Amino acid sequence: MNSPSARAAIMPDVQSSEDRRHLAIDKVGIKSIRHPVKVADRTGGIQHTVAMFNMYVGLPHNFKGTHMSRFVEILNGHETEISVESFEPMLREMIHRLEAKTGHIEMTFPYFINKSAPVSGVKSLMDYEVTFTGEILPSGECEFTMKVVVPVTSLCPCSKKISERGAHNQRSHVTVTVKTTDLVWIEDVVDMVEAQASCELFGLLKRPDEKFVTERAYDNPKFVEDMVRDVAGVLNAEKRIYSYIVESENFESIHNHSAYALIERDKHTDPV
Repeated sequence: MNSPSARAAIMPDVQSSEDRRHLAIDKVGIKSIRHPVKVADRTGGIQHTVAMFNMYVGLPHNFKGTHMSRFVEILNGHETEISVESFEPMLREMIHRLEAKTGHIEMTFPYFINKSAPVSGVKSLMDYEVTFTGEILPSGECEFTMKVVVPVTSLCPCSKKISERGAHNQRSHVTVTVKTTDLVWIEDVVDMVEAQASCELFGLLKRPDEKFVTERAYDNPKFVEDMVRDVAGVLNAEKRIYSYIVESENFESIHNHSAYALIERDKHTDPV
C-alpha cells in the first residue's frame, strides 16, 4: 500500500492544467478573509487589530486555476507588523509563489487613536477605518495606496445664517485616499482632515467639553463643498503626497439623504 506521502505525490494538480479558452483573468484569489495583524503607529508603538483581506493575482490564459490555499499560507507567514514598507515584499512573494505577473492585496482594519478631550483632558479611543492597498503592475512596478475614513462634525453655514436660534449640524465622513513618495502616517491624514472640519469628534466628552465642541462647530460652519476644498488645499501643500482623492459625505440631520462632494488630483499630471 502506498504511504500518505506517496499518494499525495501522485495526486493531480488540476489548477495547473492547461486551459484552452485562451482568456486571461485580471484578478483571481480570495476575498473577505479576516486575519490578525500588528500595525506600527506614529508614536513608535504597535497596535494589534484584525484586518479584512482581499488577495488577487492575474491568471495567464493558459492556466486553468490558481492555488487558493497559497494565499492563506502567505498571510499566515507574515506574523510581524504590517506597514507600508512590508506590503511590497508580501506582494512580491505572492506573485512569485503563484507564478503570476500582477498582484493585488487590500487590507481594511479599524485603527484607534487615543485622544484627549479639549477642556477636561479626559482620554478616550477614537476608531478610524483604514485600507492599505498594494498592487504589482504589469510593468513590475509596485504601487501603494492608503485610504482613511475620518468622522467629523459639519455645521451648515446656510442654516446658521437664516436661523435665529442655532443651526443644524451632522456627522460627516471624510475619506482621503493618497499615494505618496515618502512615509505618511495614518495619524498624519487624520490630523489634516480634523483640522479642516467644523469640529473633530471624540470618544468621550464631559460637559465642559461638550460646550466647547458645540460652540467650536457653530463658529466654524462648513458646507460639504468647503470640506473637500479645504482638505484638498492641505493635501496640495503636502509634498509627500503626489495623488489623492478626498470625499465628504454629510449625513444630513434635516433630510433623509446625504450631501456629497469629491475632488481628485494627480500632481504629476495636474500640477497646481
